[in-house]
Amino acid sequence: MKLNVAVLAGDGIGPEIVEQALKVTNAICARFGHELITKTGLVGAVAIDETGNPYPDETHQLCMDSDAVLFGAIGHPRFDNDPSAKVRPEQGLLAMRKKLGLYANIRPTITFPSLLDMSPLRRDRIEGADFVAIRELTGGIYFGQPQGRSEDGNTAYDTSIYTRQEIERILKLAFEFAMQRRKKLTIVDKANVLATSRLWRTISQEMAPKYPEVEVEYMFVDNAAMQIIQWPKRFDVMVTENMFGDILTDEASVISGSLGLLPSASMGIHTSVFEPIHGSYPQAAGKNIANPCATILSAAMMFEYAFKLQDEASLITEAVNASIEAKAVTEDLAGEGGKALGTDEVGDWIVEYIRKK
Repeated sequence: MKLNVAVLAGDGIGPEIVEQALKVTNAICARFGHELITKTGLVGAVAIDETGNPYPDETHQLCMDSDAVLFGAIGHPRFDNDPSAKVRPEQGLLAMRKKLGLYANIRPTITFPSLLDMSPLRRDRIEGADFVAIRELTGGIYFGQPQGRSEDGNTAYDTSIYTRQEIERILKLAFEFAMQRRKKLTIVDKANVLATSRLWRTISQEMAPKYPEVEVEYMFVDNAAMQIIQWPKRFDVMVTENMFGDILTDEASVISGSLGLLPSASMGIHTSVFEPIHGSYPQAAGKNIANPCATILSAAMMFEYAFKLQDEASLITEAVNASIEAKAVTEDLAGEGGKALGTDEVGDWIVEYIRKK
């Protein structure tokens, strides 16, 4: 099978972790007899430096012409610390989501037996936790207009907007995921305060009878934030709007023990994007200490969702699990007194595991 992949490494640790994911992807293609074709594009701060645009037209066309996008991270401190900046790396990510129609971000949260004590949460609370968060990605307050500041600079405003069509398509995906898993769906909103949340709840109540096998519960976002920490095993599939999903899925990362372990898939109308959930971590850039596992697991999701190659995806996941069991890990997982490998050494370990299978 021929696999055409656009590679957008981005900023900070992005190039380092994407390099390892590509090494693993190449090993899988060699193992299963696929032809991998990759082309690179600019995005984020590096794209601003080169072109003045965080998501250049050339990058967008590359994504449109590819079967999947493997994405690293974007962001740079010089933009974070400058509230007056007119162009920001994050605008490139938002533009990519909008132009590619990436309306659904899928983030699995699982635990690794050998890492249960790495989480700040008690072992008995998290052992066996396994749920998927589905976040709407192209609507809500991140995209709503009008948005801005008053002329005197003393007032700022953001607008949250959702349409029926946007809500229906993400809920349909969530119900379908629930049907494939344990048939429980948690719909997270703030319907006691927000008009957009009340529209979400109205539409979800209209759709629920079409999926009679799915147990549906509704939960306010503040309660969900507590429940994820207190009782993470109670969730199966969770669906919510853009900003709530952004916050809740980052919170859920502590269950696994490290942001460096959690992958994601952004699915939509055109080409899907596969990326780790963490940011660009500029403090670690170039130091060969970043955990590549989330990006490698994102490549596994790429094989599963973009190419429908489950055996390939499963072998990548198995190899990552084996590396963690063998303590072939970067410093964030090595623990006190443990030996930390470099980013490239972890990638090499996983590649070697795949070659020996």
